[in-house]
Amino acid sequence: MSDKFCVSIINCHKNPDSITVGFVVAGAALGSEKETTVFLSTDAVWAAAKGEAEKINIGEPFKPLKDLINSFVENGGKILACTPCLKSRGITDDMLIEGVIPAGGAVLVELLSEGTPCITY
Repeated sequence: MSDKFCVSIINCHKNPDSITVGFVVAGAALGSEKETTVFLSTDAVWAAAKGEAEKINIGEPFKPLKDLINSFVENGGKILACTPCLKSRGITDDMLIEGVIPAGGAVLVELLSEGTPCITY
């Protein structure tokens, strides 16, 4: 069984449930002592931009997205954001929240080729 886990998220503003549940599952993976990576692509890269996660709160029983992201990073989770997706939306490195690493798809491919399980939201 792999000691790593990956959550790939493709939605943010277009489907707030998707990104919220994605970060809930990522947090659960960390709680299960898995080295956990979240890969944000397409619309989900908005969550990596300062001020955007605060706009997402789907309500009880879920915590606001900003709280989920902060907890994930504070507990050792890794957030990668698709570099071309950031660029196509005009999101520059100085606009990223702390803990987000711009990365190309090759990083995700490498992670998966190591046998890391991945779920997509």
